[in-house]
Amino acid sequence: MRIPRIYESKAALEPGVDFTLNEDGSGHLCRVLRMGENDRFYVFDGCGHEYEAIIKEPGKRALCQVLSALERNSESPLKVELLQVISRGDKMDFTLQKAVELGVHAITPLSSSRCGVKLDAKRLEKKLVSWQKIVDSACEQCFRAYVPRVNASCDLADYLKNADFSNTLCLTLDPKAKCKIQDLELKGTDVKLLIGPEGGLSDDEIELARLHGFVGVTLGPRILRTETAALVALSVLGSHFGDL
Repeated sequence: MRIPRIYESKAALEPGVDFTLNEDGSGHLCRVLRMGENDRFYVFDGCGHEYEAIIKEPGKRALCQVLSALERNSESPLKVELLQVISRGDKMDFTLQKAVELGVHAITPLSSSRCGVKLDAKRLEKKLVSWQKIVDSACEQCFRAYVPRVNASCDLADYLKNADFSNTLCLTLDPKAKCKIQDLELKGTDVKLLIGPEGGLSDDEIELARLHGFVGVTLGPRILRTETAALVALSVLGSHFGDL
């Protein structure tokens, strides 16, 4: 069996230290995988540190011990912030999960004029918690030691007004664009990638993004679904500028 990985953000981890594993991680190891005393697993803190550990006392909150530090170099050299207009149903979940696998650095959910998802403050707060859990789990699966943050959601126009775009390659998909990602030059490591909803961004929104320094790019002659577009764009960025 492959050694499982667990995300633990609250315990102080270092070699030789005992710690109490969170309930989700304990349940996965002890109940789902039926692991017991002295069984080994990997634990990471989401900030780049990873360790080999053992279970000392299985349970709802298992007592564990860190054995040794591990070197894990699985982060993309790019720092891509995915600006994803919220999509319907499980499409957003799928996009976030796969974006993590492709090395995204941060995710900001946005609303726009054609966004088909309307969430009140309470539902949005629950969604943000759920999306962060999806990101956490994806990091466990794809052996990333850094956990991307799901930022607070806002309107596209407000984001463009307040964000810092200095030393950043800013891209948005534009059906009228003739430029491809491969045609561009990246001078640093920071990229902002704006992906619209199912109906796409409006012409006014594309123009507003352009006024803030965004470059319109095309992914080819075919119309892609919003969840496909994000992943194709991340893949092209990773292949052309990163480590794919």
